[in-house]
Amino acid sequence: MRSRRFVIGCAVCAAVAGLTATEAAAQATSGVTRTILQQTELPGGTHVVILVAAEVAPGAEVARHTHPGIESAYVLEGECTVQVTGSPDRVVSPGQGFQIPAETAHGVKNGPRATKLAITYTVEKGKPLASPA
Repeated sequence: MRSRRFVIGCAVCAAVAGLTATEAAAQATSGVTRTILQQTELPGGTHVVILVAAEVAPGAEVARHTHPGIESAYVLEGECTVQVTGSPDRVVSPGQGFQIPAETAHGVKNGPRATKLAITYTVEKGKPLASPA
């Protein structure tokens, strides 16, 4: 494993703005650190699956954004509030997960401790992994 740091799914989302779904790199952006652990092109060549370890700093907020595919996240440590358009805000804790549908605006408000997540994106190849909403 490249990193023991894991970040929350959504929080990672904002950190990956500007990265296309075919690039693999580690980045940090205002309170969010994320590391792409693995990516696999799906049969047909139109989509990729990207596995990310993300960590959101205590009290950090991830601005609203969207993805060109589905985001599935699992909370390893910490606690945060996931804000998804059309749904009530949801507090997620260790052992809980959430999914964000494609092109759905969402953001995250982190709690008083760092939140670590394992996130999987299944997204259209070549598009920006995240875009501001």
